[in-house]
Amino acid sequence: MQLTAVLTPAEEGGFVALNPETGTTTQGESLEEAIANLKEATALYLEEFPQAAKGHPLVTIFSLPEPADA
Repeated sequence: MQLTAVLTPAEEGGFVALNPETGTTTQGESLEEAIANLKEATALYLEEFPQAAKGHPLVTIFSLPEPADA
């Protein structure tokens, strides 16, 4: 089963990892650790709440204008 991992830098260092198909979220000090933790968390979640694959979410980026200084 292929799933999606969305990784973002954490404020305190390291990375936050999210699997949007299941909603599982975890963190790690490195990208590798965050992904490993996400794999483990998602596998445990799917053991408890099995679900059929529904396809991958569409992941994209968008821009907003910079706020004007007040």
